[in-house]
Amino acid sequence: MKRRIIYSSVSVVLGLNLLFGVLIYRNSAEAATEDDLYQNLELFSRVLERVRGDYVDGDGMSYSTLIRSALKGMLGSLDPHSEFMEPIKYDELRKDTEGAFGGVGIVVGLRDGYLTVISPMADTPAMRAGVISGDRIVEIEGRNSERVSLQEAVQRLRGKAGTDVNLTIFRPGPDTKKEIKLTRAVIKLQTVKDIKGGVDFELGEDKWGYVWLTQFGEKTSKDLQRALDRLTEQKMEGLILDLRGNPGGLLDQAVGVSEKFLERGQLVVFTQGRRREMRSERYARSRTPLLDLPMVVLVNRGSASASEIVAGCLQDLGRAVIVGEQTFGKGSVQSILPLPDGSALRLTTAKYYTPSEKIIHDKGITPDIVVKVSNEDQEALFLQRSPGGVDALTNLTPEQKEKVRATRDTQLERARDILEGIRLYSSRGKPSVDEMARN
Repeated sequence: MKRRIIYSSVSVVLGLNLLFGVLIYRNSAEAATEDDLYQNLELFSRVLERVRGDYVDGDGMSYSTLIRSALKGMLGSLDPHSEFMEPIKYDELRKDTEGAFGGVGIVVGLRDGYLTVISPMADTPAMRAGVISGDRIVEIEGRNSERVSLQEAVQRLRGKAGTDVNLTIFRPGPDTKKEIKLTRAVIKLQTVKDIKGGVDFELGEDKWGYVWLTQFGEKTSKDLQRALDRLTEQKMEGLILDLRGNPGGLLDQAVGVSEKFLERGQLVVFTQGRRREMRSERYARSRTPLLDLPMVVLVNRGSASASEIVAGCLQDLGRAVIVGEQTFGKGSVQSILPLPDGSALRLTTAKYYTPSEKIIHDKGITPDIVVKVSNEDQEALFLQRSPGGVDALTNLTPEQKEKVRATRDTQLERARDILEGIRLYSSRGKPSVDEMARN
């Protein structure tokens, strides 16, 4: 009886060992197959040949067409910002940062799976039509945009100047949907502007400087320096840096803007890639920063990417008071990797972190002082900045124009109040030890 029990136990143990061995081998084999380059390339080649040979509409289909389509699918499956760019698309990207392209002036992204306006650009058809941050583009030329990739959406929105594009916009509120027709124009990027949308940078009686950064292009840092020089000549006593509706741009320009207000050698931002050694740090290098100038930075839901780097850095280091609303939360780094045939990869390789190691991506920057603005007021404030003023907005009725004019910029008013408070406190000076003892 005991022998039977022993034999049975040994059999069970051997059986379990054999079963576990088979499972481990199978899992190891599957894992090895999944990560085996040559086996998977062989699978890809078989599918490629089968499609090219048997697809019903495949007459004249080339290997180049199929492989490029596969590359687009592979990069597009990673995240909304990675893509394989054909030579024409890569050339368009270079034009974006150099300063001019044809389109409607909307920066879009994917938010919760929907094609969403990050921000309309200043002085563009989109801004003049009243498109605002947070609007969802549900249709482009009558075609549903729910399953459209970010790259395809941008391609549909852009086109030759003078041509029209029809959009259906969804905005939470009484009028949930509205259709608008935009006429494409050459989008010229003047990224540094004064409060009137110009480049005069005149101080008012309160001596507060105001600079509006609409985007971070190749010349933003240099243009900002000219604006600061002009304001400093007029004895500026405080600065409002407006990043509302700024969708971002070039990383080096975000660093160049931040360093104008920081001590040399101060950490501005760092990026962290997949591996520990892929950390990259960017430091302030300016030799003549404005260190003692009181500052307020304005942000909103349309402030993204490079805007969030600047706001997060100045907030972390106690260099400025951040006022407005939670920012968009686009804090990933896309590296542009040119290929020999003129095409390129745009690949997400890292994420941005503020000096105190706060992550920006999907989080955004929380203002020190939250001042919320309704969608209706936000639209009106955008329209107030249109070139030529409110009178130039021919698509508005006289009643609508008057309503736009009457809209108060409560965020800007709060910024001025803060600077006035700082000036009042500074003028009184800090109390002495004896005065504090007497009190």
